[in-house]
Amino acid sequence: MKTKLLRTVLLLSVVCIMNSCSSDTSDADALDTNLSVVENYDYTATELEAMNLINDYRVSVGLNRLEKINHMSYKSEEHDNYMIANKVVNHNDFVARSQNIIKVLGAITVAENIAYNYNSPKDALKAWLNSPGHKENILGNFTHFGIAIKADPENGRKYYTNIFAKI
Repeated sequence: MKTKLLRTVLLLSVVCIMNSCSSDTSDADALDTNLSVVENYDYTATELEAMNLINDYRVSVGLNRLEKINHMSYKSEEHDNYMIANKVVNHNDFVARSQNIIKVLGAITVAENIAYNYNSPKDALKAWLNSPGHKENILGNFTHFGIAIKADPENGRKYYTNIFAKI
């Protein structure tokens, strides 16, 4: 009985970690007091590589390239920092992030992919493409995106947050 319960809890944990999130303007319950646009974001080479890989994949299947938006990358970085500080991998506060992007940038829809402990953007993209929910976000009807990839200073493991939006 304990083994069966442990397996169920483990399965639910994996499903939650590999889950992706999406939101649209009908989810208008979250309040965000910081409604100014973040215009500056310093991209790392790894973040730019991830964006190029996502765009190359989208183009290879006949979709438009996504335009990067610094504000969305900043929101992604905030979430990476939250996950690192709290030692969690989740979509906590996704509604607040999406509502901020809807209000500040005029987005119609917003979605998010997260990943943890992939050494390269190529490996993270491969995992996202093997997950139906994450792949749906990558192939979604979006026009813009942002990404942040941050390493936990204690163990070096990387946290990825990738936000998509249709603006």
